[in-house]
Amino acid sequence: MVRQDGKRNFALRESGDEESVFSGNTPRQAALKAARRLEPEDSKSKAKNDAESIKLREKGTDKVHKYDAWAWEEEAPDDGPDWLGDTVTKANVSKNGIEHLED
Repeated sequence: MVRQDGKRNFALRESGDEESVFSGNTPRQAALKAARRLEPEDSKSKAKNDAESIKLREKGTDKVHKYDAWAWEEEAPDDGPDWLGDTVTKANVSKNGIEHLED
């Protein structure tokens, strides 16, 4: 269901459980947020080769968005705030399609 601000909620599906919920205007935006929680690799190229499959169910519908997701660490920008630390986790996703749940 779409909220008043236009964002939708997506539940991360892990072996049938839906413990985490991510919000976004699009499924990809929520998938990027979920991907940043993956264990990061040292480099972007190594991370893409070790992509993990994630599934996000759109709340209020039977749609499950499937993605390959990967995360890596990079040095924090020089002009970043102090609380950011020395490294930041970046992520990317590639959509594999949509499946529909059956009741």
